Amino acid sequence: MAELKFKGNRRVLTGMVVSDKADKTIVVRVETLVKHPLLKKYVRRRNKFMAHDPANECGIGDKVQIVEYRPLSKQKRWHLVKILEKAV
Repeated sequence: MAELKFKGNRRVLTGMVVSDKADKTIVVRVETLVKHPLLKKYVRRRNKFMAHDPANECGIGDKVQIVEYRPLSKQKRWHLVKILEKAV
């Protein structure tokens, strides 16, 4: 996969692919740790993002890096940068 160049300051997130059923689209679950304001303990937050996978090379369980991108559809605003780890 060719390394993509993106202009400007764009958010880059790392997560796991939870679905690859749609054509050229993956669903990535991103986990972040947020400190609870009252309890002062860290809470795990999960978000799902739809990302564009132009070559259909991702599978479920892959660890990937995605970057903020222009709107490609109603829900797709992210683009696959690279696959960090393939699922076994």
